Amino acid sequence: MDTFALVVTVGVALFFTYTNGFHDSANAIATSVSTRALTPRAALAMAAVMNLAGAFLGSGVAKTVSEGVIETPHGSGGMAILFAALVGAIVWNLVTWYFGLPSSSSHALFGGMVGAAMAGGIAVYWSGVMEKIVIPMFLSPIVGMLLGYLVMVVIMWMFRRSNPHKAKRGFRIAQTVSAAGMALGHGLQDAQKTMGIVVMALTIADVQDGNDIPVWVKITCALMLSAGTYAGGWRIMRTLGRRIIELDPPQGFAAETTAASVMYTASFMFHAPISTTHVITSAIMGVGATKRMSAVRWGVAKNIVMGWFITMPAAAAVAALCYGAISLFMG
Repeated sequence: MDTFALVVTVGVALFFTYTNGFHDSANAIATSVSTRALTPRAALAMAAVMNLAGAFLGSGVAKTVSEGVIETPHGSGGMAILFAALVGAIVWNLVTWYFGLPSSSSHALFGGMVGAAMAGGIAVYWSGVMEKIVIPMFLSPIVGMLLGYLVMVVIMWMFRRSNPHKAKRGFRIAQTVSAAGMALGHGLQDAQKTMGIVVMALTIADVQDGNDIPVWVKITCALMLSAGTYAGGWRIMRTLGRRIIELDPPQGFAAETTAASVMYTASFMFHAPISTTHVITSAIMGVGATKRMSAVRWGVAKNIVMGWFITMPAAAAVAALCYGAISLFMG
């Protein structure tokens, strides 16, 4: 039974990674597709490859997830908690994907973990939740918006005397690089979050000690994220690429460069699991505000931000209900 529970939980974790891929593929490529720097299929293929590469760049975020959010539960009840946490995250991913809302897969996962832990009666490390999830959740979009604004101002000043058509053509080429950097950062952040969950499952099942990530876990998580990315998330891509603001190539380049910089800094310097969705969305808002404040469709932006606030509680509630159902079934 323990082996079966482990296999099922790892399978659900990999499915979560797949949903993360198609839910968040828009993060890396929406701006490049909307400015016609890349065709949708070429953008998705590039993002899938870079996601795969990014997954192997580090392990700091994975260790943060597996160590600092909830107590590592033990026994069959512990596996049920992890299973319920993943179900809560998957359900929220699918709901927000259906409505085209670019919410955070990361915060859906953390919300699921907290909700399942509370329902299962194990410790939630609230100081860890605050330091590693809540503070970065508020800080990273603010940094993304301000940095996006500043980067765009610098670009406008540097190219103020350039031929607009030539500049746009150059930035369209440059966007290929910035989109690749964004996708690499997405792989670095999001594949590792699932790696952390799988390591927790292996620890609960007494298959391994410690928080080292086995090579097979890295490979399978990376492949599932890439497969999900290639499947594409067209609904969310439309929201990010067109509905917040109509982007041109210089703006797309500025937004992607900003978001990628914030993700690399968070991953390598702080090992902080931040939301790629929050960072790219806020960067797009900041870049758009340089044109004029009214150029950003703040009504759409408001709905997106509201979605960010309800992501963790909603995923937590689904995870808690799922754990309750499992408990009844297990008797």
